[in-house]
Amino acid sequence: MTKEQHIDYWKSTAEEDWITVGVLFDTGRFLHALFWSHLVLEKLAKALWVKNNEGNTPPKIHNLITLLKQANVDLGDETMNFIGKFNDFQLSSRYPDYLNKMYKIATKDYTRTILQTVKEIRQCLLKMLP
Repeated sequence: MTKEQHIDYWKSTAEEDWITVGVLFDTGRFLHALFWSHLVLEKLAKALWVKNNEGNTPPKIHNLITLLKQANVDLGDETMNFIGKFNDFQLSSRYPDYLNKMYKIATKDYTRTILQTVKEIRQCLLKMLP
């Protein structure tokens, strides 16, 4: 695959996942919506990694801060701090003790607020891509 095809792959799968986020939120699956929205940002960060690096295969990691730094993307301190905290909604949320804690946090209002910020970051990242 070409560099452009790799970028298109990450962008298109992020778009599909963003649709899934909406469905999950609308059906009251708030923690799942947050997990999938993390995937959206992760995939866009990987598209930017491909765009801004020589290789076409981003690292198989889930940490958004690391991916964005390796892609030479800085969204400012406030946004990067949000993203650092947002990393809590990645894979570690699958383990029982952590999962129980996160279910209590992921209320409808909390999730709505977080998803609004994710939406803004998503749009910002998309503007950086071809």
